[in-house]
Amino acid sequence: MKRIQPDRSTESLEEKIQRVIKEEITIVSYDSSWPEAFLKEKKHLLSSLPQDLLGRIEHFGSTAVPGLSAKPVVDILVEVNSLDEAKKRIAPILEAEGYDYFWRPTSGDDVPPFYAWFIKRHRSTMVRTHHIHMVENHFTEHWDRLLFRDALIENPSLAAEYEELKVRLAAGSRYDRVAYTLAKTEFITRVTDQARKKERPPGE
Repeated sequence: MKRIQPDRSTESLEEKIQRVIKEEITIVSYDSSWPEAFLKEKKHLLSSLPQDLLGRIEHFGSTAVPGLSAKPVVDILVEVNSLDEAKKRIAPILEAEGYDYFWRPTSGDDVPPFYAWFIKRHRSTMVRTHHIHMVENHFTEHWDRLLFRDALIENPSLAAEYEELKVRLAAGSRYDRVAYTLAKTEFITRVTDQARKKERPPGE
């Protein structure tokens, strides 16, 4: 039986935000298909979006760490040379393909710097499959997420500690993605700061 999808054409921004942040958080065992899912989506983005706007495309987050349990959503960091142009020329393309689109603050309340964020969903189940974060080259806070990724890959005990934290937080905030994300911040910041110091020792 074919699943009938809800009509979201008249959905307000506030309604869309509330729908998205209340979706269930599920942590699952590592899936070896996640790297391939990233490569497939990267190929799709490169083939369907304006080439003159695109730069680096990176797989980050827990699904990029072999063996780490995670929400089954592939996080992708996309470099664009102009977010203003991305709003005009990229967002309409991906929205037409069914991606949810948000003009989102990097941290805190509704204040700059903003970036373009997209949610891709499975066509029949509407379950999230990818998060796409589009930023410019100077958005250091976003690119530092690659330092966090690499730190977990290099240190399995650190990855195990992060996994335990996520499982515990997901159990307590299963339908509150904002609370879940905020609760991870201290750990992520600490590990990222350590990785940044290791990469760029003082005085260099």
